[in-house]
Amino acid sequence: MKTYTKTATSKLVTRFDNELKNLLMEDLKSFRERNQFSTSNKQATAQQQLKAA
Repeated sequence: MKTYTKTATSKLVTRFDNELKNLLMEDLKSFRERNQFSTSNKQATAQQQLKAA
C-alpha cells in the first residue's frame, strides 16, 4: 500500500497561502470598518435621490 506524504515545499506553500489569506482578510476587515460611514452615507444619499425622482 502506497502512502502519499506532502513534501516540505508543498507544506511551505500551503502555509504561505494560509498566512497571506489571513493577512488579506484582516486588511479587508479593517478597511471596511474605516470606510463604513462613507459607504452608509453614499447609500443614504442614493436613497434620497431615488425618493426625489
